[in-house]
Amino acid sequence: MTTPILEVRDVSIRFGGVEALKQVSLQLLPGEVLALAGDNGAGKSTLIKIISGVYRADQGELLFDGAPLQLRDPQDARARGIETIYQDLALADNLDVGSNIFLGREPLRRQLGFQVIDRPRMAQVARDVLKRLDIVIPERKLGGPVKMLSGGQRQAIAIGRAIYWNARVLIMDEPTAALGVPEQRKVMELITALKAQGVSVLLISHNLHDIFAIADRIVVLRRGEVAGERQVQQTNGDEIVHLMVGDTYVSPG
Repeated sequence: MTTPILEVRDVSIRFGGVEALKQVSLQLLPGEVLALAGDNGAGKSTLIKIISGVYRADQGELLFDGAPLQLRDPQDARARGIETIYQDLALADNLDVGSNIFLGREPLRRQLGFQVIDRPRMAQVARDVLKRLDIVIPERKLGGPVKMLSGGQRQAIAIGRAIYWNARVLIMDEPTAALGVPEQRKVMELITALKAQGVSVLLISHNLHDIFAIADRIVVLRRGEVAGERQVQQTNGDEIVHLMVGDTYVSPG
C-alpha cells in the first residue's frame, strides 16, 4: 500500500471544558485531494491548525512520510513542506506580487557593500510562478499592491507562494468562498494542476459542488469526531449532508 504523506492518528484537543477534537484520525495520500467537510463547529479549523503547527494536540500523533512529526510552530510545518492557505489568504495588501511570495523570506544581494533585498529576483520569481500556474496578471500590475487584483488572482498568488516554497501538502481553507463563478472554476483548475504535479491537497469546504468536482475522498467531521469517510465516486451529496448533521437531517421528498 502507498504510505500516506500525512497521517493523523487519534488526535484530541480540549479548550477548557470543551473537547474540540476527539480521537480524530485521517490519512492523506501522495497526489490526492482529500476534502474535509463538516458544519460550523465540527472541528475542521482546529484540526488544520494542529496540522499546520498553530496548536499542539493533547493526545494523538501526526506522521509525515510514515515518520513521527513534531511541530513547534507554523515555521516547522512550512519547513517540512506543509503550507496552509487560510480564507483571508494572509497576503500583505500593500505589497506587490513578488514581495508576497517571499513574505518574511526575502532574498538578499550585495550592493555597494551592503545587503539589500533582491527585488529584481523577486519580480522574476513572481513571473515564473504565475506562468507555471497558467495565471495571467498584466506586467503593469505585478509591481503594484495586490489589493488591486481580483479575488481569483489573489488566491493564485497565495497558491503560487506555497508552490514556490516546495509545498508537498497544501491545506486550503474555503478557497472559493469569496469568488465569482469564473474565478471558482480557475481555482478548481489550479487544484487539478497541483494534483498532477504530485502535491497533496487537504481541502476544507462547505461547497459540496466543489468537493464532488475535485476531491478523491471525503472525511466528514461532526462535533469534533470523524462521522464518516467516503470515496467521492461511491457517495452523493445527500449522504454527506446526513453525515455532517446526523439524525437532524431530513432527506428531501
